Amino acid sequence: MGIGTQDDLDEARDFRRDTGVRSFRLLWDESYTAWEPFDFVAQPSAVLLAADGSELARWSGPVRIDELADALP
Repeated sequence: MGIGTQDDLDEARDFRRDTGVRSFRLLWDESYTAWEPFDFVAQPSAVLLAADGSELARWSGPVRIDELADALP
């Protein structure tokens, strides 16, 4: 799941269209409330969670596909 929080909703829609992101749900949160449980301080940030909700990996900044693949169990 991706959560857009900066810029505006139209820019988030443009991002989705321009990048072809279709493999996960993209949500919008202009209040930044979604950042709090994950202790995010900047965008982009990412957390990889296991099915049980435990944290497997965390990134501040863009995530490369090889980093993501290496973090998978």
